[in-house]
Amino acid sequence: MGYVLRVRLASFFTGAAVASAGGLYFLQKDYKTAHLAISQQVSSLYESLEGRVSALEKLKNEAEAPKQVEAAE
Repeated sequence: MGYVLRVRLASFFTGAAVASAGGLYFLQKDYKTAHLAISQQVSSLYESLEGRVSALEKLKNEAEAPKQVEAAE
């Protein structure tokens, strides 16, 4: 009876370990996919923001240029 119990417990824990490993693999893959999606969204937002900031800096420099010319005259 002891041998049968040990075999059943060993089989149960082996199955539990395999199921846990499979579950962790799928969770890791899902986490990686979500991380890549968020990274792409953030990088596109950053590029958009960077473009708007550079456009504002360009407008600011264009607005300051005539003032410097007037001060020089």
